[in-house]
Amino acid sequence: MRIVFIITGLSTGGAEMMLLKVLERLDRQRFAPHVISLTTLGELAPRIAALGIPVDAIGMKSGLPSPSGFFRLVQLLKRLNPDVVHTWMYHADLLGGLAARLAGVSAVGWCIRNSNLDKDKTKFSTRAVVSLCASMSKWVPSRILSCSEKARQVHVRYGYAAEKMVVVPNGFDLTRFKPDGHARSMIRTELGIEVDTPLVGLIGRFDPQKNHAGFFEAAGTLHRRMPQVHFVLAGQDIDMSNAALMQAITQEGVLSNTHLLGLRNDIPALMAALDVLASSSYGEAFPNVLGEAMACGVPCVVTDVGDSAYIVGDTGRVVASSDMTGLAAALEELLVLPPSEKAALGERARARVAAHFEIGKVVQQYEDFYETVLAHIR
Repeated sequence: MRIVFIITGLSTGGAEMMLLKVLERLDRQRFAPHVISLTTLGELAPRIAALGIPVDAIGMKSGLPSPSGFFRLVQLLKRLNPDVVHTWMYHADLLGGLAARLAGVSAVGWCIRNSNLDKDKTKFSTRAVVSLCASMSKWVPSRILSCSEKARQVHVRYGYAAEKMVVVPNGFDLTRFKPDGHARSMIRTELGIEVDTPLVGLIGRFDPQKNHAGFFEAAGTLHRRMPQVHFVLAGQDIDMSNAALMQAITQEGVLSNTHLLGLRNDIPALMAALDVLASSSYGEAFPNVLGEAMACGVPCVVTDVGDSAYIVGDTGRVVASSDMTGLAAALEELLVLPPSEKAALGERARARVAAHFEIGKVVQQYEDFYETVLAHIR
């Protein structure tokens, strides 16, 4: 089966990394993949190409689709003549779905990876694209894959075709993300802190949905109760040149206890070094960082957004969205657990990932999805 994957871009992000994981494990005896980025190749393109998978970039500017770029996409799809087109993220769903139809491809699958469409958290242009997709969902895609149950519910309320929706969670490689005592000491040496220093992490790009300001509100509260705790953050634009981030840090008085690492390529080691992972987000669908931390035996404290509570289950703590006082209290609760109880919690977290979100099982669900898309052409 020839499958063309169309995604908005190939920079490092949750959706992009999940696409890479699917491509790494897709049964190449059954499926012949080809990837198209609507914008640029980004840092993930070489990793995809190294798998022997062709990658093309249309060259559209982010947030500004062009008629000429859309025409190039249609022509490329005509030349590739795929059996199935699978689009990832809203702009790719809209433009890739239409281009596939114009190119004569009837088997189209969409992919939804967001669960918060609130007006004050989501750009107007994004909500406009979602509205267009909702109206087109009745006839463009054969099936729509949502990475979380909450995202499915949100989009059905927005007008998406409920009968076409399928939920497939994100998946995690337990051979790559695993407990690692060496990483714990190595990362602490890099940060210049003692090996027994409590370390709370927030891993993710700087984005309004991630609520970094709220995280530091919680960090400030926790710091006043447990001044020995340090905070480590990594992701795009997570560095000292970010004025808004630095203001939040200094305002809460935690500058000397905070480490901003920017983009990293050693996330498994960074996750394994943590005592607790925090997620302060206003909106998520299925945050990869939770499964990655849990696979490393690290418990998580999360806001109740998207499928976060379901992912964590009874292996961490869940607080209401925007409740940063509650987030601080839950972080403290886990940090002061006796070592044996904390270790048991971490073991349960890893076991939950193995049972529900192991990457091999998840990729099999993606493969079943493609078979279904092809079988239900309308």
